[in-house]
Amino acid sequence: MKRLLGGIMIAAGILIAGASGLCSLVFVISMLGSPGSGGLGGVFGLMLLVAIFGGAPFGLGLGLYIFGRRLIRSDDPPSDHRGVF
Repeated sequence: MKRLLGGIMIAAGILIAGASGLCSLVFVISMLGSPGSGGLGGVFGLMLLVAIFGGAPFGLGLGLYIFGRRLIRSDDPPSDHRGVF
């Protein structure tokens, strides 16, 4: 049961983090290509905006992935490699 829940968490984490990262990337590329982006100060403001709105879902997805992976690995039996050849 732990492996199933861990796999679901990993899949959800990858989907959430991937969608958030791609959306942030598209947003940054579209804003950099627009006229009147504000120069270097506008780029830093844009990165702050992306970090605030895109960072939370990305962090949530990354956390789900890490927690799901730990859940799966905690279910594995300890490996004893003494004399196994």
